[in-house]
Amino acid sequence: MFLGVLILLFFLIKHKILRTCVSFILFFFIGVAVVYINDDRNYDSFYKHHIEENATVILQIHKILKPGNYYQKYEANLINVNNRKTKGTVLLNVKKDSFISSLHVDDQLLLKPVLKELIPPLNPHQFNYKSYLAKQGVYHQVFITKNQFLKLNSKTTTLFGLSAKFRNIIQEALEKYHFKPDELAVINALLLGQRQDISKELIVDYQRAGAIHILAVSGLHVGVILWILFFIFKPVERIKYGKFIKTIVIIFLLWLFAFVAGLSASVVRAVTMFTFLAIGLSFQRKNVVEFSFISSMLFLLLIKPMFLFDVGFQLSYLAVFGILWVQPKLYGTYKPKFFIDKKIWQLFTVSIAAQIGILPLSIYYFQQFPGLFLASNLVIIPFLGAVLIGGILVIITAVLNILPPFLAAIYGFVISWMNRFVSWISHQETFLFKEISISFIAMLFWYIFLFLGVYFFMKKSSKRLVYFLISIVSLQTIFLLESNTNKVKEELIVFHKSRFSIIGERIGEQLFLQHNLDSTRFKNENSIKTYSVSEGIDEVKETNFKNFIQFSNKDILLIDSLGVYMVSGMRKPIVVLQYSPKINLTRLIKIIKPSQIIADGSNYKSDVNRWEKTCLNNKIPFHYTGQKGAFIIQ
Repeated sequence: MFLGVLILLFFLIKHKILRTCVSFILFFFIGVAVVYINDDRNYDSFYKHHIEENATVILQIHKILKPGNYYQKYEANLINVNNRKTKGTVLLNVKKDSFISSLHVDDQLLLKPVLKELIPPLNPHQFNYKSYLAKQGVYHQVFITKNQFLKLNSKTTTLFGLSAKFRNIIQEALEKYHFKPDELAVINALLLGQRQDISKELIVDYQRAGAIHILAVSGLHVGVILWILFFIFKPVERIKYGKFIKTIVIIFLLWLFAFVAGLSASVVRAVTMFTFLAIGLSFQRKNVVEFSFISSMLFLLLIKPMFLFDVGFQLSYLAVFGILWVQPKLYGTYKPKFFIDKKIWQLFTVSIAAQIGILPLSIYYFQQFPGLFLASNLVIIPFLGAVLIGGILVIITAVLNILPPFLAAIYGFVISWMNRFVSWISHQETFLFKEISISFIAMLFWYIFLFLGVYFFMKKSSKRLVYFLISIVSLQTIFLLESNTNKVKEELIVFHKSRFSIIGERIGEQLFLQHNLDSTRFKNENSIKTYSVSEGIDEVKETNFKNFIQFSNKDILLIDSLGVYMVSGMRKPIVVLQYSPKINLTRLIKIIKPSQIIADGSNYKSDVNRWEKTCLNNKIPFHYTGQKGAFIIQ
């Protein structure tokens, strides 16, 4: 009713400013409504409302994820609880076993699961996998072994299942031609949207070279395919209704490609965007590209509003925005005379414009900037069209079993050459700017600075210059405020590390650590690296607190395996238990009267459970870093 009133006001109000305000409120509440409608938890059929202890459920595999060290991972829809139809998605972890064949999309499993909450990050500034999955509608996970489920003979087939079966046929056909593991993995990523088999080392190489977008089927690939299809079907425009027929055929082929590539979120986003673009280009109206770009974004967010928080969605649209807005002006600064330098200049300006669009956001998320992104893009992207066309021909002929082995060998060599080139680029350490950190607020001000800078250089005027200078001063102010905060900030952190103990005292831009890691582990410890980069730490030093720290007028007593805790002069200390000390905790509580007890990751789980019960009985706050995360005193 409220939306209806807003829509009515939008059409009745003629005043421009009031109409703009009403339209803003209208779109905001459309967003609220769409988010509510798309949240499975708001429906009576959500599985959590019906599941109980020992409940029998049916799971249907929806997506196959990259496996972990010990578990095969899947996204599964919980479609039935005790013979009642339900909805909702869980993360399914199946313990690896040589006797279990891999599950496939649309497979249905009968089991009695124990739903477990997803674990939040246990150390500051680490990737929040729980929040990431929650934005995709996944709130619980299930762990099972081969004896805990029964695979049903279900004939239910979804569009995703058909796509997966078709893709499996292609993969089986390609395996006959003996491509190397890395070659086959990259072919699967480039053309089938499957990145599960790519080695960690190869992914890191592409990331460091600024070419990771080549491995993810997204806007780049779909844009290249659209350009090729426009070129191929250009002659169709000569016949009656040719433009209409050409547009329909191109849209059909784009969605066919999305189907083959597994209908993943990134592919669907890209194909939706270029579907709108293909329709817009057929009308040949002014600003059609910009209109298609914005319309596709609105359409996607109406269907999947949580895409707004997806990093791929943000980067894709910011890159396209940079190309649409910055590239034409950048391209106009130089007039190439020949065909080759015209194409090189065009590609150069597109790469720069896209990088301007995503630069602050990519530094905010990934804390690095590949300085040689131009080299990798200028070399690979011109040949990407040929690689994609060649790959499509290889797939078709392989499925029909008519692919000549020498052509397969040539295509494999091209993919290997691309991998080697990217690996070489990634190892040029001088041009890889790592460990750069900016806050969310600083990222927003960087975008304001870039926007007003481009806005000024597009059309110079005194008013635009003033705005640009204000953005520079604002950015400097944010930098100085954050820098000053880092210099005066002090905190004590009990990090979580399974089987190890790490305790840090941060004083300004220095971090003093007591730990029992060996030199190799200490150098590569992710929790320390992430904290140091995100907090602007200049120097990390090892220290020995000798079982006692005084911090912020608080006494902190560290009790290790020796179990010594008789220290005089303490007043209600915070006790940190390390290395499973053999102590009587009830006696300790009576003698030193601690204000809080903390157990870190170096303790045995059985000891932690016993201590937690003791603290509960004695009404002492208990904090286990393996459950509640790092303990921080500021």
